[in-house]
Amino acid sequence: MTNPFKQYRVDRLFFRSFAALIIAVLAITAVASFRISSKELATTTSYYQQQLLGELNNEIAARLVTVEQISLSTSRDGELISFLAERRDDFERLQQSKKVAQTLANLTYSIPLIQGIDLYMDRPVMGDPKNYIQFRDLSQAPGEVWFEAMKSNDYAWSSEHSIPSVQGDVPVLSFSRNIMTTDSRKLGVLIIHVKADTIRAILAGHSEEANRVMLDDSGSPLLKSGNIPLEAIPSGWLDPAQKESGYARMKTGPQSADTLLVYSKSPDTHWTIVEVTPWSRISAGSYRLAEVIALIGVAAVVLTLLLTHWLSRQFTKPIKLLLSAMGSYTPGRQKSELPEDYRNEFGVLFSGYRKQNERIEELYLSLQRRYELQRQAEIEALQANINPHFLYNTLDQLNWMAIAAGQGGMSRILELMGRMFRIGLSNGSSFISIGDELLHVESYLEIQQLRWGSGLEYEIDVPSELKTLYIPKLTLQPFIENSVTHGFHGRREGRILLSLSLGSGIITIRIEDNGCGLRGKAEDRPQRPTGGYGIRNVRERLLGYFGEGFGVTLEDREEGGTRVTVRIPELPQPPVTERPAEP
Repeated sequence: MTNPFKQYRVDRLFFRSFAALIIAVLAITAVASFRISSKELATTTSYYQQQLLGELNNEIAARLVTVEQISLSTSRDGELISFLAERRDDFERLQQSKKVAQTLANLTYSIPLIQGIDLYMDRPVMGDPKNYIQFRDLSQAPGEVWFEAMKSNDYAWSSEHSIPSVQGDVPVLSFSRNIMTTDSRKLGVLIIHVKADTIRAILAGHSEEANRVMLDDSGSPLLKSGNIPLEAIPSGWLDPAQKESGYARMKTGPQSADTLLVYSKSPDTHWTIVEVTPWSRISAGSYRLAEVIALIGVAAVVLTLLLTHWLSRQFTKPIKLLLSAMGSYTPGRQKSELPEDYRNEFGVLFSGYRKQNERIEELYLSLQRRYELQRQAEIEALQANINPHFLYNTLDQLNWMAIAAGQGGMSRILELMGRMFRIGLSNGSSFISIGDELLHVESYLEIQQLRWGSGLEYEIDVPSELKTLYIPKLTLQPFIENSVTHGFHGRREGRILLSLSLGSGIITIRIEDNGCGLRGKAEDRPQRPTGGYGIRNVRERLLGYFGEGFGVTLEDREEGGTRVTVRIPELPQPPVTERPAEP
């Protein structure tokens, strides 16, 4: 992945990076504040709702438990059991039914919460259908709302429904209880109808807008207050074994939004009160908080972007000035002036750039001076070329004079010296071919043979393929001269062997003589500095050209004499640093 700081302008990257950072921080802050505040509001709301629902649950329980206790005591009334169990004629049953009805009616009069009482039995006594006390046929029970719950229970509460009365249909909650004999034989069912509006008023409390639902043990709705439909409560969301209060967030219908369900269940009762609060109402404050944060954030973003834009310009302005100065700079011409009032890193940068320009100007002037000196040296070198040509012409004239005088030996020496001068000068080149170097050595040895006569012998063993390789000029002649001058000093004969070999990219040169060797007596050696200087010159030149690992080794031969070993790298071409020879 390419680094954007290497591709795009600094001011744009600076501005956009800060803008993105501020927007990201704002978005994270708004979302985090909304979620945290919503959760805290839900926790706080549920806590206070649980406290309220607990109080309402206790208040409702005080009334409904009274109904359950009245139902229990009534179901065990001996007169009622006798009325249902004994077989009597119709007149006696009618008289006894009036007593039972009066007893039950007294309950409705003494307890305003009770709307009416139904007694399901075999062979019921007919009465007024709008009376508070009704005797009904047990065979009609399967059509009633309480019948399913009573299949597996001896008593149960039924959900809200309506019954006829003098005032019309009245919504009630019904508590059903089986009437049993001592031998567990079912005689009938006692139904006590409780006024639903009274319980609803308690359930609603002081808030008419509260959506609250009362559930039975199985989680089925019994009664509600508010506008929420009973079927909106999802079935099975509350564990029947749950004995404590709590809250949950869920959808109350397939198309409904999230809601907060806060429930309160008392261990001593058989129902649970649930308050349903739309999550939008809970999060309304959080939304307002998020909106305020967003508005503040937008203002902060605008101010930050303006500040960032101003800062980016302040940061990039000196950089642009420096880039402009660098782009327009040419050595030797007028330079763009940079501000001198910066005291920070930009001031250091400008100062360094000015110092660098000063050094460049100095270097430029130095190069100009060196160029002038080089031109002058070239002119002088061209002038100096006259001297070698004069020397060559003079040697040629002396050669012809020696021939004319019949001095053949002198003529040959002059001819060989001219050849040695031409090879030694080599038009200014530092490297020559091994073939030319050997020709230079042979010329020197031939001159020495002319001086020594037949006493000096030499042998050169060099493969022809090595003669095209290159060697620093005048590498071999100083050692040959050292053998002749020092090794054969005071003798009339001597032998020199020169051999070259190539292996692993290294040329090995051996020069051996049968002279006095390196351990010869000091008094036997001539006091001349030429030999030592020549060898030292070769050593230094090889070290400068090729470095460590190459150079010269001198040692005595076991059979007498000296052995010189020179190691240089294989050079098919002159080194690239070698200046080409001038014509």
